Amino acid sequence: MRMRRHDEQTGSPWNARSKRDLKMSTPASSNPPVVYQPSNPEERSPPSSKAGSTIIGTPSVKSETSSVLEKLPWDGYLEEDIPDKTQGKVMRDLRHLIFTIYHRLFGVVFITNMAILIALLVYGVNSQRLGLIAVANIFVAILMRQDYIVNAFFFVFTSVPPSWPLWFRLLMARVYHLGGIHSGAAVSATLWLGALAGQGTRELARGERSISVATVEITWIILMFLVGIIVFAVPALRSKSHDTFERVHRFMGWTATALVWAQVISLTNDWKGDASLGYALVHSAPMWLMFIITGSLILPWARLRKVPVRAVVLSDHAVRLFVNYKVFGFHPRPVPGSFSRVSLDPLNEWHAFANVPLIRNPPKEIYFRGTPVAGVLRVNIMFRRVLFVATGSGIGPIAPCLFEKRQPSRLLWTGANILKTFGADLVDAVKEADPDACIYGLSRYARPWSSDMVKLTYKMVKDFDAEAVVIISNEPLTKKVVYGMMSRGIPAFGAIWDS
Repeated sequence: MRMRRHDEQTGSPWNARSKRDLKMSTPASSNPPVVYQPSNPEERSPPSSKAGSTIIGTPSVKSETSSVLEKLPWDGYLEEDIPDKTQGKVMRDLRHLIFTIYHRLFGVVFITNMAILIALLVYGVNSQRLGLIAVANIFVAILMRQDYIVNAFFFVFTSVPPSWPLWFRLLMARVYHLGGIHSGAAVSATLWLGALAGQGTRELARGERSISVATVEITWIILMFLVGIIVFAVPALRSKSHDTFERVHRFMGWTATALVWAQVISLTNDWKGDASLGYALVHSAPMWLMFIITGSLILPWARLRKVPVRAVVLSDHAVRLFVNYKVFGFHPRPVPGSFSRVSLDPLNEWHAFANVPLIRNPPKEIYFRGTPVAGVLRVNIMFRRVLFVATGSGIGPIAPCLFEKRQPSRLLWTGANILKTFGADLVDAVKEADPDACIYGLSRYARPWSSDMVKLTYKMVKDFDAEAVVIISNEPLTKKVVYGMMSRGIPAFGAIWDS
């Protein structure tokens, strides 16, 4: 089942500034102008405290040409100049593209490990110590992807009040880059295992008995599995075949974990001396780390639930799923800015927000795993005024943040045929939450759309006096807008596609 993130859409402005009808004209040869009639707000019941919903859609391929009869506040933004980027190209690319917080965290973890490894190899180290440090890095790598650990980091970092200095809040808001620690520790663990395998092989070749043949063989097998996982995690391969990456990560990871158990027991037996194996294991740090690692991996699957859902097909490109959270038992409701992992095939693929083929044959049940996890959208609570930018189905995760009304916020939502694709109920709810939302619904401009979005986003930031921008879109546009804002001194946040 192939999943895609979002559609790249273009559009012409749809004025959502008032409750009155929105009138759009069509070319002279077309039918009379379409009049959009908002549904009666009194007839639309508020979201139930017992149920939640998510928007899942597929790329919209049709578009129309339209123009808005009245002059809109954002008209002419393409002709407006935006300030130059604040630094020279080399410096800003180093800062915003190469030395991101994610890469810095990766670098700190990796360089620290390599410095220790080189020092130990120079001054001498035994296989027991190499094995301990390898398991410690695996421990860090796995815990940095554990749901409760991630939520704990988000809770602490996003607790910074909006009254604190902006530079500090901007730094704390990069909490979603913590995956750099995961990657740095995983790559480091692989190199430590390589050192252990190499030293063990050398000792065996010399006839030394400090390490057994079984330990060395198991280490080499683990090393091959970890190298395979890293290769498929390379961004170019991961984005091209995400489902394959996910399966490799899961099944190779589980197999490698079982083999690390065997390695820890075998290596402990090699170094137990006159003590019994049981005594040596009880006093072995790697053994206790493995208990925590295994529990961390099992916990989300222990909370696997097949949950009844009610599907409302909005169009040929989108479906809305309503979930009754009572069936989750001790599963908490997701807070705005968090996500739940869903799947139709739990052993093969899990996705927090993606497009799945549910529209033609909507499911009556869907799998949920683990607990809701905070994501990039959660950082919005740290800022006084926020501009949300969504393209197409990106409105799904953004809508709860908009409806929460935690702080003054503005929405920029673009897509092809938004009203037709997502339905009047959702559009009305969005307009009710933000009467001044800028909704781009129809194709109009011939210029490169990503360049247009940077200009429009900047104009809306200035007009609304937004303190930060949060965008949910496809990868190229997300990076374009985030870079365009950050390089002009405006805090901007978007997914970094590190998993």
